[in-house]
This record gives sequence, structure tokens and C-alpha cells, in this order.
Amino acid sequence: MSFGCNTPVVGPAASSENILAFATKVDELGFDHIWVNDHIILPHSIAPRYPYSESGDPPFAREAAWCEPLAAMGFLAGCTKNVKIGTLVLVVPYREPILTAKILSTLDFMSNGRIILGAGVGWMEEEFKTLGLDTFRQRGRVTDEYLKIFKELWTNDDPSYQGRYASFSDIHFYPKPVQKPHIPVWVGGNEPPAIRRAAKVGDAWLPTTQLMSMEEIADKITLLGQEVEKAGRPAGSVSVGRSIRRGASAQETRDEIARSREIGIEHFILGLFTQDISAYHDGIDWFVNEVRPYVD
Repeated sequence: MSFGCNTPVVGPAASSENILAFATKVDELGFDHIWVNDHIILPHSIAPRYPYSESGDPPFAREAAWCEPLAAMGFLAGCTKNVKIGTLVLVVPYREPILTAKILSTLDFMSNGRIILGAGVGWMEEEFKTLGLDTFRQRGRVTDEYLKIFKELWTNDDPSYQGRYASFSDIHFYPKPVQKPHIPVWVGGNEPPAIRRAAKVGDAWLPTTQLMSMEEIADKITLLGQEVEKAGRPAGSVSVGRSIRRGASAQETRDEIARSREIGIEHFILGLFTQDISAYHDGIDWFVNEVRPYVD
């Protein structure tokens, strides 16, 4: 079982001083992982509903600071020693794959093997268009291909790939990641294509569970197991994580974690999306003192 939390790289709390102090504290408190979120630009108007809230409204202010995640990971790697650093989640189709693979590999090399690639396909068509991408409808296929490219570059001393969206051969690619065989890939997304992707190429599945009941999550974990078997991988080779929120009481959160563990969830990320940096610190202090000792 592992525990993590997001970092204040989004919103009014985002500043170098706040991020440094928070990340250092989380590292010293023994959290297993910390996470950064991904958007590059936020349009003034967004046509589709945000898929992970009841209202359909995104839980962020569009005029707020939103640090680029790969750059933020470099900062976090430099100010921590032990905690792993992940993307929750990186929108894989947004970035050219060879350069992205190189940035992630360099981060893993410089952090002595502390990077997790949380990978997703994205949901905001306007952001794709603003970035000059016409692949919104093909974003699942693009993601699948880019993940194959990442692994080819990270694991092969003579990497080559011929695909629809990228091709290369006769190249050197170093440094390789410290982690072997490659940087862990935690696949985000709730729908069957994401579950199949996690089963085929993921080391973990990381759904967004705010709108799902425990029964729905359990059913999807069962589906994940079936897809892992179809993919010819050993049972249990893909672990499961989920975000948790601070409950009305510490006992409520303890019970939520206990029920999650019963259905096979192994990783927990404490969501701390607040406007005030003091609330970030209060949240991790509360978790360390009132929750974790009772569920470890």
C-alpha cells in the first residue's frame, strides 16, 4: 500500500516558495509519491462538460497559474530526496513523443529513479486545437503509439519504430531511465478503452473515481483483471490507485481506505485542490496524524 498527494502547482497557492516548502515537508513525512497535473492552456470557453464532476464544471479557475508538469517535476526532483514524482495525468498526445521520452528519461536519471508517468488521452478538444493538433478524435490511438515509442526508446539500445504518427531508426537514445525495465506507466481514465490500455501496457490503473460508487469501481477492477488475462500478462501485474478526499471525519476517510483495499486498491492519492497553501499543509498534517497510523 502506498500514499501520496498532489502538490500546489495549480492555482493561487502556486509559487516557488510554496512548492519548495510543501514538497520538502511531504518528502520528510515519508509520503510515497507526489503528483502534478497537466494542462498547457485553458480556453476562455470550453464546450464539453468536465467529465469528472456532477455539475460538469472543472474544479479550477481558468485564469489561475498552471505550471507545466514536466518542468515542475524537475523542480520537485531537485528539492526532494526520496519521494516519487508523478503526473496525474500527462496528456500524452499533447507532446512530441521522442522529446517527451527524453525529458522523462532525463528526469528519472537525475532523480535516481523516482519518476512515474501517469498517462491519459485528454478530454478538452479546444486545448488540442489551440496547440495546433488535429488528433482529438484519434487521441486514444496516438496515446497507444506514443507509449510504445516511450518504451522502445527507454529499453532498447538500438531503438526503432515505424508507426502512423512517428517513425525513427538508426539512433542513439541516452540516458536510459534508472528504473528497469522502464519508468512505471500508470494509465488514467475510467472507460473500457483506458482499462484495456492499462491491462496491455500499464503498471497501474489510475481512474478518476469521484463520481463512481465503490461497487462501480469494483466492477471495473474485475474488468481490468479480465483484460490483463486477455493480454497474456500475469494476474495482479497491474495494480490500482485512486484519489481520496478529506472526509467529514478522520474515521470516514479511514473507512473509505479500508473499503478500497478490500476491492483491490493499493495506492491512494490525497486530493488537496485548495486556494490556500495553509490548507495544503493542514491536509497532510491531518492525514499523517489522523489517518495513516490507523490504516498502515
